[in-house]
Amino acid sequence: MKFNFKNKKISGILTVIPKNEVSFDDYADKFQSTPKQMKRLKEVMGFDKRRVAKKGTNFSDLAVFGVEKLLSESLIKKEEIGALILITQSPDYFLPPTTNVIQGRLNLPTDVYCLDMNNGCAGYIVGLVQAFQLLEHMTDKKILLFVGESIGERTSDKQNINSTNRDTLLWGDAVAISIVENDFNENSTHIFSEILMDGNRCNVIRCPSKSFMELCSTLDYIETSFLSERVMNGGEVFRFTQVDVPPVIERLLKDSGKTKEEIDWFLFHQPNKFMVENLAEILKIPSEKTPSNVVAKFGNAESATIPTNICLNLTPDILHKTFSVCLSGFGTGLTVGAMTMQLGPLNFCEFAEY
Repeated sequence: MKFNFKNKKISGILTVIPKNEVSFDDYADKFQSTPKQMKRLKEVMGFDKRRVAKKGTNFSDLAVFGVEKLLSESLIKKEEIGALILITQSPDYFLPPTTNVIQGRLNLPTDVYCLDMNNGCAGYIVGLVQAFQLLEHMTDKKILLFVGESIGERTSDKQNINSTNRDTLLWGDAVAISIVENDFNENSTHIFSEILMDGNRCNVIRCPSKSFMELCSTLDYIETSFLSERVMNGGEVFRFTQVDVPPVIERLLKDSGKTKEEIDWFLFHQPNKFMVENLAEILKIPSEKTPSNVVAKFGNAESATIPTNICLNLTPDILHKTFSVCLSGFGTGLTVGAMTMQLGPLNFCEFAEY
């Protein structure tokens, strides 16, 4: 589906990352590969450091910490908040919704609209589209969009790491908070987006493989399901990224009337460095316009990688400049989403450690 918005903007981004940092080198011996093979894998895929939340840290812990920081620094006021939208694959609970948990912990008014959505790699684009649609009915309020994951220390425990799935060493934790609001400035430009979802290939990335009823009947299953049951067909995911994603971005640029030369930054979801660099090559985009350094510094926190990309690579310029950007997320679903917009100047764009 294609979307076209006007008078909407992102006014600030805060990415909350755990203080706990884990090194790829400390766990490379867990896998059945030679040191030479693992060194090569590190270079090509971007394995290095990642941030992992301490055991017992929930998504809402990172989110509430971030919002309290914004409130304390007067970057937003409680009375300005009209809705909370949350995109994750690791909610606090199956129920209640994590946005309700966040609303309660922050003591926000009961008329604040709360919405949880289950999505992964394309979650930031999906969340922005949802926020822009909702803002059509909220002229004087702002939306807090939360995206990311909090899987926790189980992904850095050698006993739990799946030695047959080296993607384990790419997972990271982060919660990015974006303030999304109406922008009635006469210079406001159009935002174009396209999202495609292919449920026929939904099993290419899946977790858990058991049903909700089976999961609930096994008390310790929840603790290990993400690690032991997550299944990904790496070949199909790579093919999807290289074959299905480029046409969506090409169409989006045509619909928005933008050439590749007019786009300042192509800010993609980063499952690993190799995929991003190959995607840029297929699209014939200069590497200097397509950062691929997020996974090596923080790990893959799914829907949080795009806002993390912005905080890492556009700050401090984004605080006083406007850039023409193309955002794209692709993966779980299988889903691909892309968006072109003018981004900046932002009121804030930074990291906070929890």
